[in-house]
Amino acid sequence: MKILFISSWFPNKLEPTNGNFVQRHAEAVSLLHDVEILHVIGDFNQKEVFVFDDKLVNGIRTQIIYYKNSKNPVQNFLRRMKAYKIGFSKMQKPDVVHANVLHNNMLFAVYLKKKLGIPFVLTEHWTALQQDNLSKTSGNIKRIAKYIAKNAGYILPVSNNLKESLEILGIKTPMKVISNVVDTELFDIKPSMDSSETVKFLHVSSLIPRKRPQDIIKTIHSLHQNGYSVSLEIGGDGDTDSLRNLVKSINAESYIKIFDEISYKEVAEKMQNSDYFILFSENETQGCVILESYACGKPVISTRVGGAAEFILDGLGIGVEKNNIDQLYATLEKIYKKECSFNENTKIREFITENYSREAIARQFTEIYQKVI
Repeated sequence: MKILFISSWFPNKLEPTNGNFVQRHAEAVSLLHDVEILHVIGDFNQKEVFVFDDKLVNGIRTQIIYYKNSKNPVQNFLRRMKAYKIGFSKMQKPDVVHANVLHNNMLFAVYLKKKLGIPFVLTEHWTALQQDNLSKTSGNIKRIAKYIAKNAGYILPVSNNLKESLEILGIKTPMKVISNVVDTELFDIKPSMDSSETVKFLHVSSLIPRKRPQDIIKTIHSLHQNGYSVSLEIGGDGDTDSLRNLVKSINAESYIKIFDEISYKEVAEKMQNSDYFILFSENETQGCVILESYACGKPVISTRVGGAAEFILDGLGIGVEKNNIDQLYATLEKIYKKECSFNENTKIREFITENYSREAIARQFTEIYQKVI
């Protein structure tokens, strides 16, 4: 089948990692189908009304159109829709549009359905539509989301938590949970060459406040101060300067290392060289890093929040309460003392290869495409 991916978020020159999970879905689907990608984003700094970037990315034709952004939201929306129309005219006519995120960008998928009769499915990732956040999300965003969803053939939330939230919002379109995908060739088990007794923890994220990176640092510091031989690598594409300042202020530079944004391949390497992954978020729609860590055979310590809670399973990971630093400390202490048991690394990885590999996710999407056609 010919599948066109469009998304409210997608990696681009302005936001290189934004929506990279959408790109990985498209790459998974391309194993079985003819995939193209169309994305539109505003740029305040460009002079031209439209700038076209049309190229092959990882073997998939990817057309990104940048429009001149302004302070007028109505003008921006009209330019966005015009850019989508121009871009679409240069693409193959798809059998199915695979939209992503119930944002007003995806009104273009509704337009294609009504104008050209092209069915669309929509994968949902947005924390704004989680139950915990619905009261803070504007009524206009929720109305538009419900309108787009009403016209979709299927809604495909990435977690059960998000599915339940969409049902609470009043969306009645058929739904099926299809997870984010893991590149199991890249995220694989590698034999450790390190014979050190130090227990190595890792955290990778956007480092935004709700990820609570400072609390992770302070917890590792407390463990070290109390005589435990632990280390932490922590970083990502967020504010690393404040974390470096914190580490310096507590004299923890010998055992807590901060790194800036790194490649997907480097994330895999860091997971392979760690012992455990820590996620201490206040909220997650799913938590791709949990699945990636499992693919490397590494257990995860995570808050039981949102969709992340669904993946903290016996033998694979340990859950802690949101914002409970004392419990995080106690859990890491038990792990250090070997008072917690986890499955063998090959068994942890098997959970991912059977359910979340590119091949597995591509088959799940194909079943839905066939239904909507």
